[in-house]
Amino acid sequence: MWWSNGSGLIELNITKKQAEIGFHSGDCENDVNHLMQIPAIKRQLNKLKPALVIKELQEYGCWDDVELSIHKANLQRILWLACGDILEGRG
Repeated sequence: MWWSNGSGLIELNITKKQAEIGFHSGDCENDVNHLMQIPAIKRQLNKLKPALVIKELQEYGCWDDVELSIHKANLQRILWLACGDILEGRG
């Protein structure tokens, strides 16, 4: 499945099964980290510019500047959000 943020500047292509792994009730951190190691997902995430990911995450208002200063954590967040959007039909 294809996911894009509201502006269309961030795009990820992940399967519905992968989205189910990355977004579920309870703690998703280990599962998202697992997804981040899948070569096709890893390649996509590696192409994302830190400033662009920060800008997108700031729109949610859930993380402060200190939290948003860690790029790997931001990639985890964006992947988790993409998984959730796909499962909720917003992908």
